[in-house]
Amino acid sequence: MTMATGQSTKKRKAAAKPGNESAKRTKTTLRKNSSGSAAHQRTASAQEANAPAPADAHTLQHVIEQFLYAQAESLDGKRWQDYINLFTDEGHYWMPAAPEQTTGEGVPSIFYEDKNLMQVRMRRVQHPDAWSQRPLWGTNHLVSNVIVESENGKKDELVVRSRFHMMEFRRETSRHFGGSYVHHLVHTPDGFRIRLQRVDMVNAQGPFEYVLQIWV
Repeated sequence: MTMATGQSTKKRKAAAKPGNESAKRTKTTLRKNSSGSAAHQRTASAQEANAPAPADAHTLQHVIEQFLYAQAESLDGKRWQDYINLFTDEGHYWMPAAPEQTTGEGVPSIFYEDKNLMQVRMRRVQHPDAWSQRPLWGTNHLVSNVIVESENGKKDELVVRSRFHMMEFRRETSRHFGGSYVHHLVHTPDGFRIRLQRVDMVNAQGPFEYVLQIWV
C-alpha cells in the first residue's frame, strides 16, 4: 500500500510539471507585457511633459486680462502717467475716425499719438490754468470679451481684442462710449507693454461725442 501510494504521488507530480512550465511561461509573458506597458507609460508621460500645458493658455489669458483691467483702472484713477508708461517707447494710441481705416499715418483720426504727444496732452489737462477742464470728469470703464489672437507674424507680439464701455460724468452730464480695443502687446522685462492700441468707438460719428480731452 505504501509503495502504490508513493508511485501515485510521483505520477501526480510528473503530470503537474507541464502545468508548472505553462505557469512559468505565463508569468514570464505577463512580466514582459507589464514591462512594455510601463515603458509605454513612461514614453507617454515624457511626451505629455514636453507638450504645451493647457494651463499655460489659461495663465496667459489671465495675465492679459489683468493688464487690460489695470490700464482701465489707471484711466479711471486719473493716473495718466501710469497709463502712458504702459506703452513702449515707439508705442501709439490710435482712435480712427472711421472703422475702415487701416493706418493712422497721413489720414484724419480722432487720436493718433505717440508717447511724446500723450505727455503733451497730459500736461495740458493737468495745467493749473486749464480752467476749461475744471472740474475734471469722472469715468468708469468696463472691459470684457478678451480674445488673445495669434502673433500676427511677429514673434514678440500678441494681438488682443476686447470690448469696452466707458461712462463719463461731468457737470451734471453723463456720456457713454462703447466699442472695441485692439492691443498689440510685446513682452518686456517689466511685463507686457503696448506697441499699438487701436480704439474703435461705435458712436465715433455721433454729434459732439468725439470731443474728448483724454484717452478712452
